[in-house]
Amino acid sequence: MGASPHTEEQDRQPNALTATDASTDNQAPTANQALTATDALARLPILAPCLPEFSRIRPWRQRHRCRPDAVLGWGNRGTTRRARRLATAKALPFIALEDGFVRSWGPADEGFASLSLVVDHSGIHYDASRPSDLETLIVHADIDAVEEARANALMARLRLARLSKYNHAPDIRLTEPPRPRVLVVDQTRGDASIAGGLASEATFVHMLEHALASHPEADILIKVHPEVIAGRRQGHLLGAAKRPRCRLITDDINPWALFDAVEAVHVVTSQLGFEALLAGLPVTCHGLPFYAGWGLTQDRQRCARRQRRASLARVFAAAYLRYTRYANPYTGEPATLDETLDLLEDQRRQIQRGAGHWRCYGLSRWKRGFVADFLGPLSRVEHLPLASLASPETSPATSPKTSSKTSPDTAPDTAPGSEPDTSPQPMNHLVWGSHAPRIDDVHRMEDGFLRSVGLGIDLTRPLSLVIDGAGIHYDPARPSDLERLIENGGFSPRERLRARRLISRLARLGLSKYNDGHDTSPNPGLPPLPADRPRLLVIGQVESDASVRHGACEIHTNRALLAEVRRRHPNACLLYRPHPDVVAGVRQGEQVPAEAYDVRVAGGSITALIDQVDEVHTLTSLAGFEALIRNRSVVTYGLPFYAGWGLTRDEAATPPRRCRRATLEELVAAALIHYPGYVDPVTRQPINVETAITLLERQRQQGPRLRLWQRLYRLVRRYLYGRH
Repeated sequence: MGASPHTEEQDRQPNALTATDASTDNQAPTANQALTATDALARLPILAPCLPEFSRIRPWRQRHRCRPDAVLGWGNRGTTRRARRLATAKALPFIALEDGFVRSWGPADEGFASLSLVVDHSGIHYDASRPSDLETLIVHADIDAVEEARANALMARLRLARLSKYNHAPDIRLTEPPRPRVLVVDQTRGDASIAGGLASEATFVHMLEHALASHPEADILIKVHPEVIAGRRQGHLLGAAKRPRCRLITDDINPWALFDAVEAVHVVTSQLGFEALLAGLPVTCHGLPFYAGWGLTQDRQRCARRQRRASLARVFAAAYLRYTRYANPYTGEPATLDETLDLLEDQRRQIQRGAGHWRCYGLSRWKRGFVADFLGPLSRVEHLPLASLASPETSPATSPKTSSKTSPDTAPDTAPGSEPDTSPQPMNHLVWGSHAPRIDDVHRMEDGFLRSVGLGIDLTRPLSLVIDGAGIHYDPARPSDLERLIENGGFSPRERLRARRLISRLARLGLSKYNDGHDTSPNPGLPPLPADRPRLLVIGQVESDASVRHGACEIHTNRALLAEVRRRHPNACLLYRPHPDVVAGVRQGEQVPAEAYDVRVAGGSITALIDQVDEVHTLTSLAGFEALIRNRSVVTYGLPFYAGWGLTRDEAATPPRRCRRATLEELVAAALIHYPGYVDPVTRQPINVETAITLLERQRQQGPRLRLWQRLYRLVRRYLYGRH
């Protein structure tokens, strides 16, 4: 995605390559600064990471106080006119920006920042009246077989994941037709790509006539932009519904669902035409989009500059790998296309999982403040007291059905032009953790495994939560969604690669569930540990905690755990780590006698401490999972979610359901990629685990301190619930 620095020589040569590096490693920043055509453009979250050649980017209001080396503007919009005049007057290069071809889950007007930008020094890709950097790349770039192979793999991934520029539309399968169908794509009036593609309003009428004549036996499906149906914009073909064989598709629908249902596509300049090529469909272009003129499409217009025959992989590599730059708007860091697709897929999975109507029972006022963020933008949430869950009119078995937004995973067939099926869907019921233990058919929410910097007991907002529709991960009495993920396996090579990278990154950064404080040393007062004796770390837990109540077996106290480890390893050096909530005095815990262990380690980083020992012994603590990530042997005496897969030495009998031997990569993929949901605390939008790790590391580096109200809350907790 990276681009070579723009030079004056390239300004003088409009056909010169300006973005020939296919890698995503941006150039080191120089002393250059750029001026944006509007103040709003300067606030774009991914602007700086996508333009590393500029050390500073200033908004338009500061134009009189700086000496820019270039001017940035959004495509050919009218808002760039004054900026273009300024660039011409000062002999500065004007750089046109636009959203990339894979933008985001949702549209900009719903607050979803772009994940990609195109950066063009000579024109813009949708303006065929003059050369653009993209056109130059397709003609001249040295794209070898390796890069084409990467392009083919990414095209296959887009097909498999059914991703597009925007990805919020439901993936609704159309009903089987009695006759063949052809797709005609309308666009909104005033779209800059229409005039830029040397087309006009009349072109759309001619396109429809040509489609009708070329496919006399087919139904013509006309995809109308949703904003036209809503009355916010005007289109060109809304009146075509009166024509024979023509049917309007007015729903917002995933483009890949349309491609599944048709045998050919007609466009003027829409990007859907290029995505139809990715789907293997014949495409007729009635204007001149960037992908026309290379021998891939049937073209109703010609561009004299486009004489080369180019493969689909070459055009994709030029457009998606060289011309487009990617960045993560939540971290402000550059990204690759693969990483961008990872983020999009994880966002979509989390949003689809939370789609529908949710009744949440017994959540505290504090938790109510963020639960809707984790359920996502397609959810509708109401809060009720826990006692009402057991009442006849609201219990899961008898609760009334309610209409909810149709989930793409369960959407029924719908005929072209009709509204999606909004038949009543079951109400979702949600409780926190092990509340309402005797009631089935409820979803259970708990903290995720990479939660925050700071303890939940201090009301630190979580970055991750899990929502389990089958059980909950710490209760082995019945299967959980996490257990089923691990048992079913089927993780893709890409997911296993992500898991390996997560393992390496977590081990290197020393991140854990809570990351309380920024000290990464085991303990400032930790004495030298013996080198001639096994060093065994015994993890203390809050004995009233749900994971102990549900997951412990014969041993269910810290004192008994230490005694059992000592019995089995009489010559070992036992390090005892009490639970942080017990150390803080906000949860009760049994006082373990000092003779039960050799060293008590009450503070510092748990992950750094794990690195100092040979084995970790635990009932059900997540520290056992964190030790596996750090390549330490783990012995379990209860039934945590990571036991029973062949990765730990289990002293308790694990459920016979766990019969599969899993790899550590598969365990991590299930527990950290698929099972939790992650939310950015600033935008309150879903993110993925890689993004959450970056945010956690930054928060930890800031060294957060407890606020006054948190310290007061600790005092109250210590008085009411702690040992005193």
